[in-house]
Amino acid sequence: MAANSTKPSGQTGKMKKDESLLGKLGGTLVRKKKIKEVSDLQEEGKNAINAPLLHAGPELLPEDMLLEENAERTILDPTSREDLNFKDLQKVLIDWINSELEEDRIIVKDLEEDLYDGQVLQKLFEKLSGHKLNVAEVTQSEIGQKQKLQTVLEAVNGVLRPLDWNTEWSVDSIHSKNLVSIVYLLLALAIYYAAPIRLPEHVSVKVIVVKKKEGILQTAHVTKQLTSTTTEMMIGRSERDAFDTLLDHAPDKLNVVKTSLITFVNTHLNKLNLEVTELESQFADGVYLVLLMGLLENYFVPLYNFYLTPESFEQKVHNVSFAFELMQDGGLQKPKARPEDVVNLNLKSTLRVLYNLFTNYKNSE
Repeated sequence: MAANSTKPSGQTGKMKKDESLLGKLGGTLVRKKKIKEVSDLQEEGKNAINAPLLHAGPELLPEDMLLEENAERTILDPTSREDLNFKDLQKVLIDWINSELEEDRIIVKDLEEDLYDGQVLQKLFEKLSGHKLNVAEVTQSEIGQKQKLQTVLEAVNGVLRPLDWNTEWSVDSIHSKNLVSIVYLLLALAIYYAAPIRLPEHVSVKVIVVKKKEGILQTAHVTKQLTSTTTEMMIGRSERDAFDTLLDHAPDKLNVVKTSLITFVNTHLNKLNLEVTELESQFADGVYLVLLMGLLENYFVPLYNFYLTPESFEQKVHNVSFAFELMQDGGLQKPKARPEDVVNLNLKSTLRVLYNLFTNYKNSE
């Protein structure tokens, strides 16, 4: 029996030894598992904390990360870059710039790549303002480009400052090819100088504002409105003139001015058995303006140069634009009003155009 009793005892000792070994191995595995779980939990917690700070959509480029404390950078959301309305707005601005700088043989194809160094912006502002800026013609270095931008933007801001214009641009943002800043600047110039273009309405873009605070990058999504309605954009356009004062402070005299202008235009249009009784609507399609210019300058305007019975908005704008060209050919300054404003029945714009004709041709028979 003793032999029988010692056998189980040996097996038990072996089992305990094996169990002890497995226990140690199991304990090690359990500890490693727990350590990994803790590590994963910490990483998850870290990600949860940083999730609102780091946007998972558009990737932040290295240059976007290099910010000083409390500095911020605005990045255009990729979805807005592909927005058709935003693309249309860019095309309108590019076509306008190329039209203004045609004599300088400057052709802009891309707003970011062609405007960041200040060269085109300098030429555009000089053309619009009629003032020459004291800057170097060609600057290759980054310092030289920023100095030119500084001069150009100071001149632009000096013109817009009396109107309390919000300047959504800076030397650094333009030079870093920030498309939103460049578009804001061009819109301000186009609106102030009454560019003969039709800006798309209600264009907005989404931007990501990246800011460094306490060494951590924080991001926020912001919607930027670039254009509103044509009427609202006209409020900030150009300097106030006699007609603004007339309409705001002496509306009772408005009828006197309108009567004088109607008498003036009918003196000439009556030669073609035409008569005007209402200014803003009867000149809105441009036909009477074209015919009036021919009468004032004593020449016949070929009918193939304009639409005698325009139907679309574009055809009416063509007629008014053509009349403006005839005015400039006659030695008059380029009208401050946009053709689109005349077509849209804007009274002040129509009055400005007709008063300019009255001033120059009031003694014509």
